[in-house]
Amino acid sequence: MSEPEKKKIEGIYTPLLVPMDEHGQIDEAEMRRHINWLIKGGVHGLYPNGSSGEFTRFTPAERRRITQMVVDETAGRVPIIAGAAEANVHETLAACQAYAEMGARAVAIVAPFYYKLTPESVYAYFAEIARNSPIDLTLYNIPMFASPIDVPTIRRLADEFPRVIGIKDSTGDVAQMMRMIAAIRPQRPDFTFLTGWEAVLIPMLMVGCDGGTHCSGNVVPEVTRRMYDLYRAGDVAGAMSWQYRLLELFDAMLYPFEFPYGFKAAAELRGFHFGVGRLPQTDTQRAEHKNLTNILQCILADFELVQRPDAGCPIPSRPIPSRVEEISALGTDQLQQIITKVVAELNTRGLV
Repeated sequence: MSEPEKKKIEGIYTPLLVPMDEHGQIDEAEMRRHINWLIKGGVHGLYPNGSSGEFTRFTPAERRRITQMVVDETAGRVPIIAGAAEANVHETLAACQAYAEMGARAVAIVAPFYYKLTPESVYAYFAEIARNSPIDLTLYNIPMFASPIDVPTIRRLADEFPRVIGIKDSTGDVAQMMRMIAAIRPQRPDFTFLTGWEAVLIPMLMVGCDGGTHCSGNVVPEVTRRMYDLYRAGDVAGAMSWQYRLLELFDAMLYPFEFPYGFKAAAELRGFHFGVGRLPQTDTQRAEHKNLTNILQCILADFELVQRPDAGCPIPSRPIPSRVEEISALGTDQLQQIITKVVAELNTRGLV
């Protein structure tokens, strides 16, 4: 008997941060509170055990416990893509089995990390999992941490394995996303394309992405959902206005901190306690952390989501290039025509 048809994955998913107590253990009560807040904030789905969730710093048993907690607390309100990246095929398939039994919608798997693999080895790894997985899987392309998954490999996997239903790409490379969509969507219209780089969420939606998985959603779920809704409603100017504002916050959370501690610091400003995590810090880092958190508080205050710090903030400056309004004036149909022409030109040049 064939499986019932499942709804395509799309929209805004949040890769969950994990709160820790003073003993370095998972704070389950706080995590459950955060999950409910995210769902109330409008996220379309949740993603435990991703890079944002520091999955390599937890044991396999803890990773399973995190996913079970998310499944239980979500109670079917939104779908779950569970990170199932383990050290080898055997352990990855064991995770796939566990998350299938829990009721996750799909799993997300990176190419093997630590060793740099050839495209053929990356294909062989995912093919072995796709042949044996009891649950749908999404590829997770994050070359900064794992072997890259190139376009020919993605197309090959999509063509050969119905279980491979999508990809999360965290490169932020819009042209690369266009190449993937042009190569795969004609044969697999059901295939999901998600961007993991919220700095370009709206440009990615413009070229055909189905949504995104964004660590910033742990902090401003209402903003990432608003951006998605504005774009889908045809308000490109409104969506891009928020894109520039989110970019400022994203940069402030990502670059000065050790990832993902800037996102945790910002989430704490929204009323949650995430603790210090399992990565040791020096006294200098802790002092810098406090100063950097003040900057985050100023940005979130400009979003009208928190109070300004007692010391005050610089006058906010959000110059939005007039080009954004010029683009939005084109209208959705004209934008789609431009995108189609760009993809056709790339195809003519043999770039997709």
